[in-house]
Amino acid sequence: MKKTFSLLLILPAYFCAMLFAQSSFAESSADTVQLKRKVAIARFTNETQSGTSFLVDNSGDRVGKQASDILSARLTDTGKFLMFERMDADKTSSEKILAGLKDSGVSVDYLILGSVSEFGRSTESQSGVFSRSKTQTAYAKVNVRLVDVSTGRIIHSSEGAGTSESSTKKTLGAGSSAGYDQTLNDKALSAAISQLISNLVESMSGKPWRSFILAEEDGSYLISGGATQGLSPGLQLVVYSQGKKIKNPQTGAIIELPGKKVAKIEVVASLGDDEFNEISYVSLIEGTLTADLNTYYIQQN
Repeated sequence: MKKTFSLLLILPAYFCAMLFAQSSFAESSADTVQLKRKVAIARFTNETQSGTSFLVDNSGDRVGKQASDILSARLTDTGKFLMFERMDADKTSSEKILAGLKDSGVSVDYLILGSVSEFGRSTESQSGVFSRSKTQTAYAKVNVRLVDVSTGRIIHSSEGAGTSESSTKKTLGAGSSAGYDQTLNDKALSAAISQLISNLVESMSGKPWRSFILAEEDGSYLISGGATQGLSPGLQLVVYSQGKKIKNPQTGAIIELPGKKVAKIEVVASLGDDEFNEISYVSLIEGTLTADLNTYYIQQN
């Protein structure tokens, strides 16, 4: 009887602890929502001097486009970024890419500039009395520079190298033979980009996600960004007043001092067809905002 009574006392406390733990876990999960940064990739340039016959297409730069496509796919697969590309022949410079994005109403966080600095092919053949083998190898080295659009400064640079090879062998006339293997070029580029992707992702994820207040409407506020960036109803964000901007006389760079937390908002709903025109309605749940909404920016908790 005493044991049964003791269990009745312990069980409610146990269930309360379980409920508290689940609630804490839910709050922790909400706090760790990954909001996506916006990244634009400039076309990679081909700086190599060898093998130009297989490194170019009608536009004059096939290997550069391949490298850009591979990097874009890898960054998209992480689920942490929204990728914007301007691959038209008349928009290959970083200035034109940024201008095109601005005209579309998209403010990107980072611009990636890349180049293929080394690219080569080699073929080795060995012949014996009864056998013959052939090995084709492709080698690539890729360099990328990461530009923080808000400051125009290069904040990260990486280099990656990769190789790919294929072999064929014939014995007494039996076996396989191979001509020129174009896929080795793609595999070598992919291997080179794989070597640098981790550090690049880490650098872009280190800067806090940021958004801005666009307007006030009937007591609610409109902010830039929506579902594709990870915003969802119930998500709470912090509003900061922009810090003072000062010029460093030593470097000539403009430095923005840390902002001051002034309010907290909660996402109510998101609208828009795609990442180019997405907005979200938010409600003010803490603090106050003045009429000049251009003096604020928004970050995660």
